[in-house]
Amino acid sequence: MSSFDTADAVWVKSSHSGPDGGACVEWAPAHASTTSTIPVRDSKQAHGPILMLSTTAFTGLVTLARTAAR
Repeated sequence: MSSFDTADAVWVKSSHSGPDGGACVEWAPAHASTTSTIPVRDSKQAHGPILMLSTTAFTGLVTLARTAAR
């Protein structure tokens, strides 16, 4: 597994996250371009745990979320 420096990360908030700070998921796409792993976190807990997903697992997560949102 690769190391991940949260201090240098540029986090992108999910387009489904509300403006009121509700259920917010963020990911750091730039990390994937060099490691093929994608960091995912709860934006309300910026210093909390980070889930490191393979690009395949991340794609599956996004597909599942889109399906569940319908």
